[in-house]
Amino acid sequence: VRGLCPLKQILHQKEDNTLIFEARFESGNLQKVVKVNEFEYQLSLRTDLYTSRHTQWYYFQVSNMQAGMPYRFTIVNFTSRNSLYKRGLRPLLYSEADAKKHKVGWRRTGNEIKYYKNNAGQGGRQYFSLTWTFQFPHDQDTCYFAHCYPYTYSNLQECLVAISKDPVKSKFCKIHILCRSLAGNIVYVLNITNPSKSGKGTERKAVILTARVHPGETNSSWIMKGFLDYILGDSGKAQLLRDNFVFKVVPMLNPDGVIVGNHRCSLTGQDLNRKYRSNVKKCYPSIWYTRNMIKRVMGERDVFLYCDIHGHNRKQNVFMYGCERKQQAKAPYMHPRIFPFLLSKSCPDKFSFPDCRFRVRKSKEGTGRVVMWKMGINNSYTLEAS
Repeated sequence: VRGLCPLKQILHQKEDNTLIFEARFESGNLQKVVKVNEFEYQLSLRTDLYTSRHTQWYYFQVSNMQAGMPYRFTIVNFTSRNSLYKRGLRPLLYSEADAKKHKVGWRRTGNEIKYYKNNAGQGGRQYFSLTWTFQFPHDQDTCYFAHCYPYTYSNLQECLVAISKDPVKSKFCKIHILCRSLAGNIVYVLNITNPSKSGKGTERKAVILTARVHPGETNSSWIMKGFLDYILGDSGKAQLLRDNFVFKVVPMLNPDGVIVGNHRCSLTGQDLNRKYRSNVKKCYPSIWYTRNMIKRVMGERDVFLYCDIHGHNRKQNVFMYGCERKQQAKAPYMHPRIFPFLLSKSCPDKFSFPDCRFRVRKSKEGTGRVVMWKMGINNSYTLEAS
């Protein structure tokens, strides 16, 4: 995935206006394309490595196009029966020409968008298609399509280099290596707090934030970037938060999955957000080391809040999943509904309290949220964003 240069595809005739597709780049995902007729193409996505499932994330390059012509793309092997594409979601398009000339980046595109059950089921499996029509803005441009705004491992590294080189931010944000992934990529952990003036730093409670355990949920990385921009900023509120809390941040739990363009899994073909109870350090290093780091922090100070940031493919809005005991503690601030309720009050246009859920289902017992709650962190959440 890393060092290979995409092979230049050779066009047979000068007049050949067949589109050229490419996805052999960081976070790219596209497996096969069939040209149905002059302006219509049928696309198949690659499943997560070492699985036969989880086709959702796509990210690919297209060239040799004609501007203004009505193209139709149909992706034919989605495995999820429901999708926000039924409720107004549109694919993303990036044009290199528009980026260069007009400083226009990613934008939503597509008309006649439909998401439907198709007849291509193999071995009893049901597949679903996403189809859309669109026009390319320029002749002979290089364009990209994606399911959600891409955020690669390289993007994260650029962001962390900028923080470490900043003379102000680097004073209160220390970047450490948490561990290495199976493929040898660094999993980073950030320690963010203002230097304590009186040596009373141990009284500060901890806030633990993690993101991008599911590679295709790139919006979780953008939320994490927004949080880091805010908490490392010079506003009075950011200063106050850094004075009162120690923030432990793991911005990308699954760098291998992100690099290869998986949607949900790591290189073991496993959903890491079901592995927080596992003691197999070798297979799930980022999860094992994150849990251990949190245990260590709990030995040093109170943990006020743990939150793992995700993206949701079927539900709208921004909301949280929390954990609730049958008999809740008397102190109201201990109640897990309080923090999401406050969020909905402070940004009602962004955060939906009615979409929050607080049940602990059996199928979720290996998730970060439930395991941290059982370890004793009362405010333990998954933040979901559509």
